[in-house]
Amino acid sequence: MLGSCATKEEIVYFQGAEKLDNVANALSFEPVFEKNDILHIKVSSLNKDVAAPFQMNTDGQSQGGGGQQNPALSGYMIDINGDIQFPVLGKIAAAGKSRSELESYLTNEIHKYVTDAVVSVRLLNFRVVVLGEAGSQSVVNVENERMSIPELIANVGGISYDGKRQNILVIREVDGVRSIGRIDMTTADVFNDPFFYLKQNDIVYVEPTYRTVKAAGFITSYTGLISLATTIFGLVILFTR
Repeated sequence: MLGSCATKEEIVYFQGAEKLDNVANALSFEPVFEKNDILHIKVSSLNKDVAAPFQMNTDGQSQGGGGQQNPALSGYMIDINGDIQFPVLGKIAAAGKSRSELESYLTNEIHKYVTDAVVSVRLLNFRVVVLGEAGSQSVVNVENERMSIPELIANVGGISYDGKRQNILVIREVDGVRSIGRIDMTTADVFNDPFFYLKQNDIVYVEPTYRTVKAAGFITSYTGLISLATTIFGLVILFTR
C-alpha cells in the first residue's frame, strides 16, 4: 500500500518558486513561420481603394452565416519552398521569419505603393497535440500565438494523479528535424526551460506513473516476471501429475 502512495514532491507544482521572486524573465518567444503554415495578412489604409489590390481574393466566399471558414482558404499557405504568393508583390519568402519580421518586410515593400499602409500578420494554424494522462487528450488551438506549458496543462484540465509531472515529453519538429524535450512541472526551474513556450504543431505527452502502469496489468519488474513464471510452473506441475 505504501508503495502506491504519491509523495508531495511528485504532486506539487513549481517547488522552490521563491527563487523566482523579482527575477526578470530570461525567456522571450515569438513564433517563427514554417513550411505549411497558414498566415492571415491584412493591409489597412485610410484609403481602402489603394489598399484593395493587396488584399487576398477569397473568390466571393462569405464570412457570415455562422459557419467557420477553412483557414487554408482564407489565408496564405507557405509552400514547400518556404514562400507565399502575395498580391502585387509576388513571391515572398516567409519561412524562417517571425511575425514582426514579416510584418516589417511587407510594410516596407507596400509603402512603395501605399505610404500609410499598416500590415498585420497572424498565424492561423497554431495548434498543439496533448496525449497521455492529462485532463483531456485533445488538439488545442492557440489564438494568441503564444502558449506556455502551464497554460496548456490548465487548458486541458490539469495532470491527473496518474500522470508524471516530472517527465513531460515534448516532441518538436523544425525544418523536418525532430527534437525532444523533457519538462519537470514540479520545480520552478520549468520557467527557464527552453521548451517552456510551445511551438506550432508540438506534441505534448504526459507519461503514466509506475503505479498506473502496474495497475493496468503490465509486468514491469523482475519480481513480477519471477512471480508469473513460478505460478505457470506450479500450474504445469498440478495439471501434469
